[in-house]
Amino acid sequence: MDIVYIRELEIRTIIGIYDWEREQKQVVSISLEMGANIKLGAENDSIEKALDYKAVAKRLIQFVEGSEFFLIETLAEKIAEIVLNEFNVPWLKLQLGKPGAVTGSKDVGVIIERRLN
Repeated sequence: MDIVYIRELEIRTIIGIYDWEREQKQVVSISLEMGANIKLGAENDSIEKALDYKAVAKRLIQFVEGSEFFLIETLAEKIAEIVLNEFNVPWLKLQLGKPGAVTGSKDVGVIIERRLN
């Protein structure tokens, strides 16, 4: 299986458990590896036969910007569901970070792997 990836896609959203986090958008950072067979797209030199990473990114931006979750774990699961179901990706590895959430750290977050059932 080949991998198509997106690294450090930064999106502003409402995320967090504290009152101030519910009032102002914060940046989350998404890195995503998606299982794909790139051979068909390469053979035809056609985006219609490839996993369109721009379409994935646009969909995630639209979803995340409009979302409001308390936990990054919940946001990570919802992102995984969208990618697996809407883009017919059989496997993904997602890293979702919340830069600056812990004083002294560059980033905190979760890494999940999911498969299409």
